[in-house]
Amino acid sequence: MNTELRGIGMTSARTRERLISRLREAGIEDERVLEVIRNTPRHLFIDEALAHQAYDDTALPIGYGQTISQPWVVARMTELLIADRVPPKVLEIGTGCGYQTAVLAALCEQVHSVERIRPLQDQARRRLISLGMARVQLKHADGGFGWKAAAPFDGILVACARPDIPDELLGQLADGGRLVMPVGDRVQKLTVVERHGDEITTRALDTVRFVPFQRGVQ
Repeated sequence: MNTELRGIGMTSARTRERLISRLREAGIEDERVLEVIRNTPRHLFIDEALAHQAYDDTALPIGYGQTISQPWVVARMTELLIADRVPPKVLEIGTGCGYQTAVLAALCEQVHSVERIRPLQDQARRRLISLGMARVQLKHADGGFGWKAAAPFDGILVACARPDIPDELLGQLADGGRLVMPVGDRVQKLTVVERHGDEITTRALDTVRFVPFQRGVQ
């Protein structure tokens, strides 16, 4: 596609390798995740005017008060989600521009992604289809309700912060499944939740900064 040529000088193999080196230095160890980050064209998920920053390890605006997460955050959340096994069926809350969705789709058999802002979802759909990821299932809805009709999920990744973990999402997590999301208000921690039968375990890890969880659709 023509847009894949945008900012080509900023998307060279050398530029991407610099990003991978930074991620390694920042503690990302999973080679599967690093390979997917290396091969996912982040410049296609942002505005053309920002293409020169596509492979910097920084968050960037995507409109509607939302951002594309910095590559380290995407890599870290993905690494945590697939740490013990690659979950075959995953739910993502907050499709955004579709970048994290594309990373998940390169690793997991089924990806269901919910986005509350219709224009962002429409853009993400076009990008994912152009990359051959038409099998990703997208839904325009309030992410706080998850995707009950498609549950249960082996993995759930939430790309927005809230002070607690929604019961609706916990109820859609399969036995043996894992949920990764930022939890907190002013101070947010990447939190890993695991279900083993009726037992729920929670681990709070890295300090992060995400846009806050919002209800409703637009």
